[in-house]
Amino acid sequence: MAVERRSYDGRIVTDSTIMVGKPVVMGTRIPVETILRVLAGNPDLHELFAEYPRLSLDDVRACFAYASALVAGEDVTPTPRSRLRANQASPTG
Repeated sequence: MAVERRSYDGRIVTDSTIMVGKPVVMGTRIPVETILRVLAGNPDLHELFAEYPRLSLDDVRACFAYASALVAGEDVTPTPRSRLRANQASPTG
């Protein structure tokens, strides 16, 4: 049986050496919490992207999907960054 891929898989990751293990957007040091807090105070995406130019709309969508799953009580443990790197390096993976 195939495992359903969550919309934030691969975009929201954890690494104990980055932001004390908080969920962050892959390839950045920007915590999901920060993105949600900024947008809660000012939902202007243009301003968000001006402040955090490395973010994409798909990153923001992944943050919302992650937060939604968390509030719904789903298991939202992001993939550890080290495991993502290992899968990307593997030819089958």
